[in-house]
Amino acid sequence: MSDIPAFPYRLLWGERQVRPVVNLTRADGVEFLQLAERIPLRVQITPYPLERANFALADLRAGRLQGAAVLTLP
Repeated sequence: MSDIPAFPYRLLWGERQVRPVVNLTRADGVEFLQLAERIPLRVQITPYPLERANFALADLRAGRLQGAAVLTLP
């Protein structure tokens, strides 16, 4: 097997940023929500149904998103 040639990742999909989702414990979630009650969080998301994931990627590439794109299930 040959090595995969190196190339800039931005050429693959054009994402501006990839953020992983981390598995946390229930206690972590409870602690976070208690903290969130005391801190004025301002979050901004744009929900997309899962079947429109390609539209979410297109909006991300074109810079039409403020905040995070979130894929939702029916």
